[in-house]
Amino acid sequence: MNFDKQEISELESRANAIRKDIVRMIANAGAGHPGGSLSIVEVIVCLYFKLMRLDPTNPHWPERDRFILSKGHSSPTVYAALAELGFFSKDHLMTFDHVNSILQGHPDMKCTPGIDMSTGSLGQGLSAGLGMALAGRLKKKDFHIYVLMGDGELQEGQVWEAVMLADKYRIDNLTVIIDENKLQLMGPIDQLMPASRPMPEKWRAFGWNVLEMDGHKIPEILETLTLARNMRGGPCVVFSHTVKGKGVSFMENQTGWHSRALTADELSKALSELSKFDEEAR
Repeated sequence: MNFDKQEISELESRANAIRKDIVRMIANAGAGHPGGSLSIVEVIVCLYFKLMRLDPTNPHWPERDRFILSKGHSSPTVYAALAELGFFSKDHLMTFDHVNSILQGHPDMKCTPGIDMSTGSLGQGLSAGLGMALAGRLKKKDFHIYVLMGDGELQEGQVWEAVMLADKYRIDNLTVIIDENKLQLMGPIDQLMPASRPMPEKWRAFGWNVLEMDGHKIPEILETLTLARNMRGGPCVVFSHTVKGKGVSFMENQTGWHSRALTADELSKALSELSKFDEEAR
């Protein structure tokens, strides 16, 4: 599958701009989850700027594709994408996590245009996505549901109840994406819950189609998610291999950056590193 080089370059530039927004938002708020927000940037960019059917002027358009950020603590990434698309003014980004802001720390479908499901309690996003997918089937609609989950989140029992139900009803208008950055709040997943490995084989055993991709290579993401969307006859999960804190050297693969705000000096250093990408891309 071939994609236009200019379009790939533009998506890469958008990803870098969103990374800058993420670190600014979290530093300004004095709170947030930079590690997991940075690890999903390319996936979010490919979904929102290329693959999903959306209308920023009509956030509740019935024919739209739906996206659920089950790992709701990574909300800055989605907010930055929604603002870039025009769902709301970019001025709101610097109100992230403030009292009465439309951009709370976790997504709120009643506050934020473009948010399809309120999330934050880990393990619940897939259940909501299944409900949307079944509703689409009953109404004979062709919209697609995307649910993005964390790899640590797969330790929640409710996830596996939903996994079984999706196989029972052979749901094929839903794609689950796992942000497999291999770290969670308290440390490496393989140390905290080693029985959770190897995860792709477990999903196959539950009747799912399983794909894997490099979650930072845009051409590979576009190809894999297009393939996943077009699969028929059963549910599909995509394991997106990523780096926690991707793009900021002192955050990459560091558990401590799961939940911590940047100081002014750290923000300056992060923005300096990200600006080098723009210089190299010229």
